[in-house]
Amino acid sequence: MAKISTPGAIRGTQDIFGEDQERFGHVVETFERVRRLYNFRRVEMPVFEATPVFARSLGETTDVVSKEMYTFDDRGGDSLTLRPEFTAGLVRAYLTNGWQQYAPIKLATHGPLFRYERPQKGRYRQFHQIDAEIIGAGDPQADVELLVMADQILRELGISEGVTLQLNTLGDAASRDAWRAALIEHFQAHRGDLSQDSQDRLDRNPLRILDSKEAQDRPIADAAPDIDAFLTDEAAAFFDKVTSGLDAAGVSWTRNARLVRGLDYYRHTAFEFVTDRLGAQGTVLGGGRYDGLIENLGGSPTPAVGWAAGIERLAMLCDISGRDFGLDVIIAVEDDRALGAATSAQARLRNAGISADMIATGSPRKRYDKAAKIDAKVLISFQHDGDQAKANIRSAPQSELQARVEALLNGISTV
Repeated sequence: MAKISTPGAIRGTQDIFGEDQERFGHVVETFERVRRLYNFRRVEMPVFEATPVFARSLGETTDVVSKEMYTFDDRGGDSLTLRPEFTAGLVRAYLTNGWQQYAPIKLATHGPLFRYERPQKGRYRQFHQIDAEIIGAGDPQADVELLVMADQILRELGISEGVTLQLNTLGDAASRDAWRAALIEHFQAHRGDLSQDSQDRLDRNPLRILDSKEAQDRPIADAAPDIDAFLTDEAAAFFDKVTSGLDAAGVSWTRNARLVRGLDYYRHTAFEFVTDRLGAQGTVLGGGRYDGLIENLGGSPTPAVGWAAGIERLAMLCDISGRDFGLDVIIAVEDDRALGAATSAQARLRNAGISADMIATGSPRKRYDKAAKIDAKVLISFQHDGDQAKANIRSAPQSELQARVEALLNGISTV
């Protein structure tokens, strides 16, 4: 009979286990703890949405929509797309579930996203993000709160050293329109010297030329006009309030006048937390204000701001060597007659918040040796003496945990 081959993992996906999973879990646990401190409400989102949710929010001509989305027709003939990002789905939920009644609302979520792109360091076709949004708040303080929250998450993950918050303003609608017109005029004058990608962007998304990585584009992009010359008084005041709020909160930042968002619904603040520890893929968290998006999806004009960060990239930067992920107690049942007492002991320990596992199968003579090889702080061997089970509790050296275990197992014969 021919051997059946096991299908391999899909390219661009990963099975997360061991230390990688501990790093991944550390990021998620930290995010959940901090978002509660800031009173962000957790929301669970569908993994797929109607395709127009993303096509209309991300832009039909963007690479994400035209090249990277996993889009398919279901059996009913509807076009569905696996979510490539969170914001569009959150906005759809805000509109269809009537969450306007809670505005301004602070939302947080995390989970898998999907993009068909070339896998590389820290980037997968199924990847994971943490995400935070404030919908319905048009004041600069909302931007400040999100940035302070992001800064705290990075600090509590222990990765803030070497990470720089880069900040820019895209102005209000009037500022952006005037700046965009000036950029088009500038780049049109040098069109023949631009890379092919930038020539394409000039027709579709001219602001994106400013952050081009092509060497031939850089002199032209660097000579382009800054937005500051086109800011309205209101837009300048908004940005001043954001930066002064960050200063008051003790969050360091640096101005990057070439940091942009290409789609027209972005307004005011744009930001990225950038590191040099991940090579070319240096952004670990990014976001901005998208006051025009909800209107694009059929809602009333509604201000909003948010950010997202890749869990895989954050996990790569985490040093978890000082964290304790080990097992508290391992139990070896050396006599089957003691299994009931051992099971009772294990339940007591777990109910008290002490992690515990048990070796109770296989040869009774080998169970203790198996348990001793497991990295646990306390080892309990259960034997049977006459009419009762006895527990031998050991830790090296004698520890506070052992004292807690002994107290919890009071009533079960211990030695």
